[in-house]
Amino acid sequence: MTDQPSIDFEGIEEMPMRLFTEKAYLDYSMYVILDRALPHIGDGLKPVQRRIVYAMSELGLAATAKYKKSARTVGDVLGKFHPHGDSACYEAMVLMAQSFSYRYPLIDGQGNWGSPDDPKSFAAMRYTESRLAPYAEVLLSELGQGTVEWVPNFDGTLEEPAMLPARLPNVLLNGAAGIAVGMATDIPPHNLREVAAACVRLLEQPKATVEELCEHIQGPDYPNDAEIITPREEIVAMYRKGHGSVRQRARWETENGEIVVTALPYQVSGARVLEQIAQQMQAKKLPMVEDLRDESDHENPTRLVIVPRSSRVDRDRLMDHLFATTDLERSYRVNLNMIGLDGRPRVKNLREILEEWLEFRFGTVRRRLQFRLGKVEKRLHLLEGLLVAFLNLDEVIRIIRTEDQPKPVLMERFALSEAQADYILDTRLRQLARLEEMKIRAEQEELEKEQEWLQKTLGSKGRMKTLIRKEIMADAEKYGDDRRSPLVERRSARALDETALRPAEPITVVLSERGWIRAARGHDIDPEKLNYKAGDGFLACARGRSNQSAVIFDSTGRTYSIPTHDLPSARSLGEPLAGRINPPEGAEFVAVLMGNANDRVLLATDAGYGFVTTLGELQSRNKSGKRVLTVPAGAKVLSPVTIGEGGEYLVAAASSDGHLLAFPLTELPEMSRGKGVKIITLPKGKRAIGDEHMASVTVVPGKGRLFVHAGQRHKSMKWSELEEYRGERGRRGRKLPRGYQKVDRLHPEP
Repeated sequence: MTDQPSIDFEGIEEMPMRLFTEKAYLDYSMYVILDRALPHIGDGLKPVQRRIVYAMSELGLAATAKYKKSARTVGDVLGKFHPHGDSACYEAMVLMAQSFSYRYPLIDGQGNWGSPDDPKSFAAMRYTESRLAPYAEVLLSELGQGTVEWVPNFDGTLEEPAMLPARLPNVLLNGAAGIAVGMATDIPPHNLREVAAACVRLLEQPKATVEELCEHIQGPDYPNDAEIITPREEIVAMYRKGHGSVRQRARWETENGEIVVTALPYQVSGARVLEQIAQQMQAKKLPMVEDLRDESDHENPTRLVIVPRSSRVDRDRLMDHLFATTDLERSYRVNLNMIGLDGRPRVKNLREILEEWLEFRFGTVRRRLQFRLGKVEKRLHLLEGLLVAFLNLDEVIRIIRTEDQPKPVLMERFALSEAQADYILDTRLRQLARLEEMKIRAEQEELEKEQEWLQKTLGSKGRMKTLIRKEIMADAEKYGDDRRSPLVERRSARALDETALRPAEPITVVLSERGWIRAARGHDIDPEKLNYKAGDGFLACARGRSNQSAVIFDSTGRTYSIPTHDLPSARSLGEPLAGRINPPEGAEFVAVLMGNANDRVLLATDAGYGFVTTLGELQSRNKSGKRVLTVPAGAKVLSPVTIGEGGEYLVAAASSDGHLLAFPLTELPEMSRGKGVKIITLPKGKRAIGDEHMASVTVVPGKGRLFVHAGQRHKSMKWSELEEYRGERGRRGRKLPRGYQKVDRLHPEP
């Protein structure tokens, strides 16, 4: 079989499945794109919206008319213009009536039309009533003035407008959202006055750039009072490219120590926000919030109350966290995709939209003026014939009375056209007798002036611009309002660190020699008296808060961070660290540290090198750790030393040969990682087991004491006694007294 369709002897068309499916899908795709999902740049409406508005106007449901049941409108729309589901049609109608969904609603509804908390909670169409809103006149007022093309409806029995003659760019004012096949549209609503001002600017300056138009259009204007926090440059870039995103944030204030949310982002439900916050509270991820209340009512459509646990809670920081983790802040995609005047869908930038809409408006106004000019010329032509009849009334009456066919006689006798003769014959005699020449000539003069104005306007682009400009400004004055969504520069919201959301209870973290870890409440526990597994024992402990992480230090110079709030109780034997981190094979754990990120720590190896860093530099979320201290071959890592805040400090370092060196802490550099600098000089040569090494290093605060441990003996040295051991960093130091030269450990007075 060939790829070309063929007709067999029974008159049945045969086509390859590939061609049939391709054609069917393409037809369906184009139908969805052009006739369902995307708005037209001219009136900014999708077909179903256009048909609803037109059907309501045909039913006489103007803004001043009485309300009618919505079911009546839906029935007319389905029966005459839109043969689809009634529920989909009614939902489209509801959307155009919701003041919280449409910036400028097209329908004025009476009854339950949904609420911001639940837009889908509207009553059935048999219960609600509706009529057109005053703003709908912007779309309909010029409909009967020859401004649009009329096309047959779905069954060819009626005609419907292919487009509504919009006097303002409704595609930007109310926006649109839709998903077609292979494309979508997300056009945000805008402020009428701002858009009108931009149109006037483009009329006056046809070469105006997007940046210049954005001097008038500040950004989208949603039908709510929440803040738009997208930076100005991002908004301009969005209008330049035709796509981007807009971020909107709830507005809040403080009343009697409580946080009150007064405006929510577009299409965000207050009930949903409270549910999101409550979920965090139940998961104990929001300890600073005590209670939630929804005090929204008719006078205050949005009033959500968040009660902090105490007056010490930082409300700005709390709200920053809620903006980042709930719908109190939301991002909206912008995609200015619409059907242009050429009938093709395309993403357009702001200048292209306004320029193309003004072209549409020029065409609409031209057709309106030409339609009116035709009416005026026709009326002048009839008045001219009527004036002839009035001036020759007796002769006209005679011809009508005596002639069997008065029409051709009148046309020949007075050089009248067929239309003029028909008009004279259709005029009642008593009306003709009552007519006065002055009245006819006055109407003629008035119509001739209008005819002259219409002809001049149609013949001059400048006059057309002036007319359109005046009409746009008049509509902006009549239907415009102030901006609802303020544009405010805000820094991006950041969620609180998980540790900041935990209760800050005092705990002691205990690490065993074999790498088992556990935690005990409080700081008064003696970790060495805890039970350990057979062959295991106490290695190190750290005291801190349950909202702080514990930093584990190993023999390779790596550090690891683990949360402490979920560590097993000290009453148990704990759990192996290997289940939480992945240290290198053969690595041994050296110490555990806790504290604030800016707490200082001295790191060193027994090769005599070291440096000062902060606890924040040791933090790592990587299970494999962070390499901080470079360990020379054959050297070992010494236990880290924490340093207090402020004041004068001495670094005290002792070698295994009994040399002690003390020097100011300020001589030791602060680094983030590396080998460090020389702390104490050791004999040169290849490192071997038993060779001299740095046995211990510590930091002594000003006027404090240093304790030297050597086997079973220990020595306490005053700050003044350390003077004889003071020297420059990297020196050899002086020998300790006999009996204290086999140094095990140095530490300051506890």
